[in-house]
Amino acid sequence: MGKFIETEILGNKGEEGEKLVWDSVKRAFELCNCLGYWRYPVFSPIGKSRKEPDILIADQSLGLTVIEVKSIRIEQLINIQGHRWEYQNFYTLYGNPYQQAENQLFALLEYCDREPLLKHKVSARAIVALPYITQAQWQAKGFDKLPNCPPILFQDHLASSRLIREFITQTPPVIAGEVITPTQWELLLAVLGGTPLYTQPIQRISCSPQSRRHIIQQVRSRLNQLDLQQEKIAKQIPTGMQRIRGIAGSGKTVLLCQKAALMSVKYPEWQIALVFFSRSLYDPITRQVEKWIGHFTQDRESYDPQKSNLKILHAWGSKQQPGFYSTICQSTGTLPLAVPFTISNKPNEALAEACCKLLETKAIPQIFDAVLIDEGQDLIASDWKYQDKQAFYWLVYQSLRPVSSIHPQHRRLIWAYDELQSLDSLKIPEPGELFGEEFAHLVTGKYDRQINKTEIISRCYRTPHQIIIVAHAIAMGLLRRRGILTGSIHAAEWQALGYKIIGNWQPGSQITLKREQHNSPNIVSELWSEDMISFDCFTSRQQELTVLADKIKQNLAHDHLQPDRELLIIVLGSSFAAKTLVKQTATFLINQGINIYLPTQSTYNCLETSSEQRNPNQFWYPGAITISTIHRAKGQEADMVYLIGLDQIAQDENNIYLRNQLFVALTRTRAWVNISGIGDYSLYQELSRLIECKNQIQFTVKGPPQRELRISDRASLLQGYALGRTNFRYANLQGADLSDLNLSNINLIEADLSNANLQRTNLTNAKLIAANLNQANLANANLTNAKLIGANLTNANLDNTNLTNTNLTNTLLEKI
Repeated sequence: MGKFIETEILGNKGEEGEKLVWDSVKRAFELCNCLGYWRYPVFSPIGKSRKEPDILIADQSLGLTVIEVKSIRIEQLINIQGHRWEYQNFYTLYGNPYQQAENQLFALLEYCDREPLLKHKVSARAIVALPYITQAQWQAKGFDKLPNCPPILFQDHLASSRLIREFITQTPPVIAGEVITPTQWELLLAVLGGTPLYTQPIQRISCSPQSRRHIIQQVRSRLNQLDLQQEKIAKQIPTGMQRIRGIAGSGKTVLLCQKAALMSVKYPEWQIALVFFSRSLYDPITRQVEKWIGHFTQDRESYDPQKSNLKILHAWGSKQQPGFYSTICQSTGTLPLAVPFTISNKPNEALAEACCKLLETKAIPQIFDAVLIDEGQDLIASDWKYQDKQAFYWLVYQSLRPVSSIHPQHRRLIWAYDELQSLDSLKIPEPGELFGEEFAHLVTGKYDRQINKTEIISRCYRTPHQIIIVAHAIAMGLLRRRGILTGSIHAAEWQALGYKIIGNWQPGSQITLKREQHNSPNIVSELWSEDMISFDCFTSRQQELTVLADKIKQNLAHDHLQPDRELLIIVLGSSFAAKTLVKQTATFLINQGINIYLPTQSTYNCLETSSEQRNPNQFWYPGAITISTIHRAKGQEADMVYLIGLDQIAQDENNIYLRNQLFVALTRTRAWVNISGIGDYSLYQELSRLIECKNQIQFTVKGPPQRELRISDRASLLQGYALGRTNFRYANLQGADLSDLNLSNINLIEADLSNANLQRTNLTNAKLIAANLNQANLANANLTNAKLIGANLTNANLDNTNLTNTNLTNTLLEKI
């Protein structure tokens, strides 16, 4: 089946012709093995501006086809000389549509030729589409007799999918390739998605087949397949807010970097901020942005932070380096509030305090066109709020220009988060929490049925299958003796995390939780015959550190792992205890002849540096193993991760913050993790049992979780409705269980309720206009006075449904 991606909203005024061609091409290719893009982001220079292809179709049998759409009428085309077309009463006086399509095609082939398996193998066609000109009109002008007349898709073709397919197939290719194999097809899709940029660099070393280095080399030599959801998120530019909820290791940071780079290349005049909380992310985020800008411009441009309107900003800022908050302060003529001058102890609370004071005293100027926030859960505060809104997020919102004057509340604020990685607040970065209930509806549904306002990513690329299961289970306390700490009684929430739940959530019932394999594509566990995760318990810290040193020496000598970026030590525990153990561990390893690095220090094997010599952004040092607390390690990753000091979490095992810390630490690994601690605690038995569980976890329900997960659109709807909100237009509730609920007066216009369970649900006065209720179960539901104008009720179950005064005008009711 064909897959199609609109990178921007299509159908605005002036784009009717383009939309006509795009819709026709989609219909023609919907049953083909293809991937189609509206405005694929490869930019060829056109004079002083840049232009991307209108339509790109990658088809396994046809190769690549670029279609340049010109929505002109025959009377507007006054002359053609060579490739140059001359216009009148059009937005430009002339153009070179076929040459433009060819240039874009050759830019795409450059990507393909970088892969030996695809070099000179992919067929490629360039076509001009004229949706408002018939073939007869073209011939009447004599344009068909011109020597340089390009292949043209006329208005006549658009009415028939067969004609479109035949025309494209019969168009002589600009480059005649070969029939590509399934392997080459997967590689072509990966190239279009830019997945070579995701791949870690390979440092090939001669080593034993049983060594960890050999496994790493095998993994990195394989190119990831295209992930259609990630491709959409990264390349689509929404016309307002967008929320991205992704589990650890799902690629949220890379997606935001790609999205920010694309906006910057496509709209260089836009003022864009890419914002994050941990300063150690400056380097990896900057490198990602540089990669993607080069990718989108065929390496014709690079990222220059001084000249670019795309700013990579720490949330706070410092004297040496501007941040988002300090940038807003500067724009208002305000002296930024420094951390020591706040009354809050936690960094996230201190930032919120500073933002509150700025919002209370200054009018915030609209200086940005788009702001993208990574690790959004770190910017949530519990104590400091501004008019019941999250202060930092409201500051960001106020600093944004409206996307349009018609809808001034729509502003491009895009945030990615994972509430299970929150170390300082248990609040979830949902729109109602961030901006107040009056703005909570702004991330429900889609923009013009094309771009999702909320994306939920369940697939974890970084961390192996076994480890991500253990990480989730230990963070939530699934095998905890006194019951679950975090979780949900609803299957939809587990599904959003990538799990299938078997059993009924009733006290005393057995529940089986299984992670679906396709949500864990990391292949390390397929190549490594032993457990990916191990746990060691010791009687003393000296013993724990001695074994740690021995294992690291084994990693360096036998496994041929590199000290920096492939090995990482994370010290667990509360701030003071963790910092103390960091220095103890560093001293011990230095004495063992192992080079170490403490983040922000000026050099390796250095335990203390004056503040003037520190580099607060540095996390790695060449030739040394980084030892870090969890707050500094956020956003970082390595192949072999050692977590030490588990006892400092186990002593307070019911502390959700500390369990979240363990989750973040476990998910820093790309391959293996070793956990250790001293003493004997119930958490140790819990962890050991989880490691033995392998691929699924069974537990007995003792009661409801202390903290309820709210991830799916279903959960957002229930929470919002309980707070008095009724507008859930465009909501994605496909397959949702909404049975036995009171949803009277709810607005579900154009919502997707296909396969939803609405048995016995009260939908009195509900607005279900143009809603998709295909195969929905509405048995015994109450639809009195509901409006279902234009709704799709095909194959819906309407047994004993109350349809008194229900408006069913133009409703699809077949096969009921």
